[in-house]
Amino acid sequence: MKRPRAEALTLRVMDDATINTAVSRFLKSVSASGHREIEKAVRKALASGAVREGETLTVGVTLANEKLDLDITIFNKIEL
Repeated sequence: MKRPRAEALTLRVMDDATINTAVSRFLKSVSASGHREIEKAVRKALASGAVREGETLTVGVTLANEKLDLDITIFNKIEL
């Protein structure tokens, strides 16, 4: 019976720098897109009178991925 090669049994483990770079790249994209979308929504709400200058809005962002068992919503305030 043929034994599996040792290389085939070795799992690739990503180093911290690689993971950090991949996550940072994703978050930069989310930050730019999210910033733009929030600004558009705030301008529209101000124009319609739905919100007023000086108001504080609580906004949340959800990060989710089934494979990572990740589902977290982060809330913070935006002071206009």
